[in-house]
Amino acid sequence: MIALSTDGSTGRVPVARESVSDFSRRCSLDLLRFAYLLCGDRHRAEDLLQEVLLAMYRRFGGDLPLENPVGYARRALANANISWSRRAASRELILETVPDGVSLEIPDPAVRDALWQSLRRLPVRQRTVLVLRFYADATDAEIATALGCRQGTVRSLASRALAALRLDTSLDGKGADS
Repeated sequence: MIALSTDGSTGRVPVARESVSDFSRRCSLDLLRFAYLLCGDRHRAEDLLQEVLLAMYRRFGGDLPLENPVGYARRALANANISWSRRAASRELILETVPDGVSLEIPDPAVRDALWQSLRRLPVRQRTVLVLRFYADATDAEIATALGCRQGTVRSLASRALAALRLDTSLDGKGADS
C-alpha cells in the first residue's frame, strides 16, 4: 500500500511512501546481488539482506519515511558486512569455487574464479569500496558517508585495493585494468 504523507508546515511536496514488505518485494534481488558482491558468499549475502530488511522493519514499522530507501539499504548492507567480518565467529574458510547462479560479464570461468579469489583476499573495507565504486557507481563522497570516513580514505582504500589486484599473480594480466 502506497500512502502519501504531507508536511504542511515546511511546504514540501508530498512524498510517496511504501511499506517495507513492498520495498522488499521490489528491490530484494538487486540488494541481494549487491550484498553478494560485498561478501562473496551467497548464503551470507542472504543473511545480511534478511538482517537489514528486518532492522528496517523494526525501525520504521509499516511505512518507509525515506526518500532513497535503496541507498539506505545499501549503506546498511555495507555496514552489516563490515560488522559481520569483525566478529570472531565469522571467520569462515573460503572455498575454491564460486557458487552457482553468479552472473558476471567475464566469460571465461577460470578468469572469473581467479578474480573472485583475488577480491576475497582483499580486506573488507577495500572490497567494500570497490563494490560501491564499480558496482553501485557511488561517488567518493557517497562511499565516505556510507563507511563513515573521509574521501581521502576512500581514495586510499581504492588505490590499495586496485594495486593489490594488479600485483596478484593469479590474475596473470586479467585483473582490474584488463
